[in-house]
Amino acid sequence: MRRLSLNARQALDDPASEEIEVVLFMIEHEDLEEGPIRLSTDNTEELSEDPFVMGTRSGWRGSNPETEPFLWTVASAIVPSDLDEASSSGSLVLENLDSDMVTLIRSVRTPPTVHVAVVLASSPDDIEAEWSGFLITEASVSAGEITLSFSREDIESEAFPPGRMTRNNFPGLHL
Repeated sequence: MRRLSLNARQALDDPASEEIEVVLFMIEHEDLEEGPIRLSTDNTEELSEDPFVMGTRSGWRGSNPETEPFLWTVASAIVPSDLDEASSSGSLVLENLDSDMVTLIRSVRTPPTVHVAVVLASSPDDIEAEWSGFLITEASVSAGEITLSFSREDIESEAFPPGRMTRNNFPGLHL
């Protein structure tokens, strides 16, 4: 069961709450020269005037809120479910606003790692829900949108039987 802060519970209980849930994404890959890509689903504050950029300042996953903000993008997100029987997968649908986005997606040969967090716009450093270590499994591009699907490796894909606990594999067990 997921624990929520008092502010999040009050926002869920109040039908006219002005509190906004924000989904933060951090996409990491060794080919990204400028570091991880940080995205936000909310235009919490103005980050710069020229060029005009909106985003969310959060210290999530060691980000420096002043120099490494989460940039707002026109997107919709499906976060992974925290239910036991549900699939641990999600998706991020970005509006295809720039051809450089498509070029970046097509330039990557190995799956990038995705981390996801849900925060409130009023308290972006207080994590309400978090999922980490997902891999982008599919990227579909159309003229209007880019859909990034991410998932974890299913538990059914693990090798069985696992490695045997022998003296050669685990010498510390046989002292």
